[in-house]
Amino acid sequence: MPDTFDPYREKLIVETNTIWPDEFDHVEPSDRARIETALHGTPDSAANLEYVRIHSGFCRQITVTADDVARVSP
Repeated sequence: MPDTFDPYREKLIVETNTIWPDEFDHVEPSDRARIETALHGTPDSAANLEYVRIHSGFCRQITVTADDVARVSP
């Protein structure tokens, strides 16, 4: 279940992770990198955001959705 954007946890982010569902297998690596940068640059707009607790803080994990790709694509 996705989390809501949390400014407190955002201050404790030490890692990021992006999950690409199989429906996006056709997306080129260069496009994936650009999309990931845009999604993690505005995590408050991500459709599926999770904060995963790790020993040194939190990992922001975003699962890419079609809405996310449409929002950050030119």
